[in-house]
Amino acid sequence: MSDKKKILLVEDHPIFRLGLAELINQEDDLEAFGNARDVDRAIIEIEEMEPDLIIADISLKSSDGIDLVKHVKQHHKNIPVLVLSMHDEYLYAQRALAAGSRGYIMKQEAMESVVSAIHHVLEGKIYLNEKVKEHILLSMSDTPKARDKSPVDRLTDRELQVFKLIGRGFSSREIAERLFLSIKTIGTYRERIKEKLNLKHANELVRCAVHFEKTGQVSTQTQ
Repeated sequence: MSDKKKILLVEDHPIFRLGLAELINQEDDLEAFGNARDVDRAIIEIEEMEPDLIIADISLKSSDGIDLVKHVKQHHKNIPVLVLSMHDEYLYAQRALAAGSRGYIMKQEAMESVVSAIHHVLEGKIYLNEKVKEHILLSMSDTPKARDKSPVDRLTDRELQVFKLIGRGFSSREIAERLFLSIKTIGTYRERIKEKLNLKHANELVRCAVHFEKTGQVSTQTQ
């Protein structure tokens, strides 16, 4: 029996996943595996492999890494999840932690920090880089800077999920099919998003969502 800790990779970019696996497998005490590109396949691999830790991208092929974190917290409480993302650290780090993640790491720093992050989480600790730690602590304080949050912070996890899919060019029907919801429900989410982001028209919502998907920033200014 191998004493290596099993690390399940849930990532929809094969080249990045292979590079990450190769890096992890260089460690004497770690072994990376997994071919899941979405939540459904990841759930199957978790049941089959019983990993010691899961590394999950927040943006998966047809689903959301936050949903996977919530599933693991509910059904596999003893398996920690380290969330990997190319998105804005501050916006997603807090959401990932709130969902049950034990750490958050940016793809830009992954190749340098992922091994230390894995060991940190396996020791029962929470992994965040110093900038994210500072931001989260600041957001908890009652200062003008803390109160000046991004408009996207007002969105729920599901609303943010819909907003991202709009930015990727999916129609309401396609979003409904991906999220297993009715078109009417997606319409309700769209209206809530417009209200929270102070957008008046559907085309403004689409422009804002596309801009967010490209830059990770939200501009609610209409043109």
